[in-house]
Amino acid sequence: MADLDRKLFLGGRLKRLRYDLSLTQTQMAADLGVSASYLNHLERNQRPVTAQVLLKLASTYDLDLRTFTDDSEPAGEADLLEIFADPLFKDLHLPRREISELVAVSPMAAEAVTRLYRAYVERRKRDAVAIAPEDADQSPSDWVRDQIQTHHNFFPELDELGERLFAVLGGDPHGLAEAAQKRLAEVYRIDIRLMPAQVMMMYQRRFDPHRRRLMISETLGASSRRFAILYQLALSEYGSEVNALAEKARAPDLATQRLYKIALLNALAAATLMPYSAFLEMAEQNAYDIELLRAPFEVSWEQASQRLTTLSRPGARGVPFFLMRIDSAGNVSKRFAAGHFPFSRYGGACPRWNIHQAFQTPGRVITQVIETPDGLRYFTVSRTLDRNLSPYADGAYSQAAIGLGCELKYADKLIYARGLDLAQPNAVQTGPMCRLCERPNCRERAAPPAVKALQIDEWIKGVTAFPF
Repeated sequence: MADLDRKLFLGGRLKRLRYDLSLTQTQMAADLGVSASYLNHLERNQRPVTAQVLLKLASTYDLDLRTFTDDSEPAGEADLLEIFADPLFKDLHLPRREISELVAVSPMAAEAVTRLYRAYVERRKRDAVAIAPEDADQSPSDWVRDQIQTHHNFFPELDELGERLFAVLGGDPHGLAEAAQKRLAEVYRIDIRLMPAQVMMMYQRRFDPHRRRLMISETLGASSRRFAILYQLALSEYGSEVNALAEKARAPDLATQRLYKIALLNALAAATLMPYSAFLEMAEQNAYDIELLRAPFEVSWEQASQRLTTLSRPGARGVPFFLMRIDSAGNVSKRFAAGHFPFSRYGGACPRWNIHQAFQTPGRVITQVIETPDGLRYFTVSRTLDRNLSPYADGAYSQAAIGLGCELKYADKLIYARGLDLAQPNAVQTGPMCRLCERPNCRERAAPPAVKALQIDEWIKGVTAFPF
């Protein structure tokens, strides 16, 4: 929580909160016991937010004041910085100060700019499809990723349903899969069969609604089999509730809506396997040691790590983690963040982040403190993932790595940071994708920055081929 003696100008965040709650200034002023004109002054940063108003906000709207008054850069500012790095705006030379002011004073206008730019990018992708389909990215996954991040990867309705289903299944994590299998059989007449890879072919899990049979590939590991069973039960038990959440999001097309529904069902299955309160308690007791955390819930490293990014329940919050999953070529297949982290929306992870080095030490945890261009520092944990079995005929063995991290101020809660000097860490400077990164003299730079003019001199060779 911020120092209450310090003047806090939180107009943008206060206005955004009011919009999120669908309240008028008059309604919020009445809730807080202040006049509408005074609230207007607060939102316009003409008055600082007092300790009394902060405490009233916390009690009235169940806010976590540590998050609400956090000094870290708002996610909207990171989005705009990346947007205005587009060559489209190169001639404007827009200073960062003006971007910060736009986010602070007019957060909804900043959100409108972000949405407009995303629509422009999607239109550009559709145009590319018409000209050269192989050069265009798929947009449904981008939309789903954005929708999840809009909720900061926290869906309280799903957590509540997961805890309810966990209790229905007996409340024993070690017997959960067997209880779920029994309930599928007795209540929904769904039989579960483990099937050979030759029969399943490219499928890992497949439900046959005519035979009422869930088929699971033998190539899946134990934790993936359990997840598949819980996914099917979550769909059977709460399909209508998940459908309502998916329809409420108003996806642009049917394929995107179905992909979003699958993401919600995955979240519900995880919330059942790792019910919120029990999982958070276990995480804090074990200083977020993922090996000790995954054992009692019989889940994989990836499942436990991803669940850690969802612990944002007001009054019972965990460390706000972010997560990224990449393959050995650096392609990003997952991005989640409960707290702030400036993900590069249109590129992969910086090569200076040691998530890439995790492939050199399979199965081992490696740590690093990184510093992003905004001056914020993060403590990160990276590790390769145990993959499911794959036939030799499928070709080269593929592997993925997870990067899990949090702001450095939370690192003292983690077992992985013990023994490190967190006051003066050896922080490695990182950035977004190379074309958006403005760090000079970077040895790992693979492309020139889009918003800087190169300074090429045939008489000089520096550490990078793209000096500016």
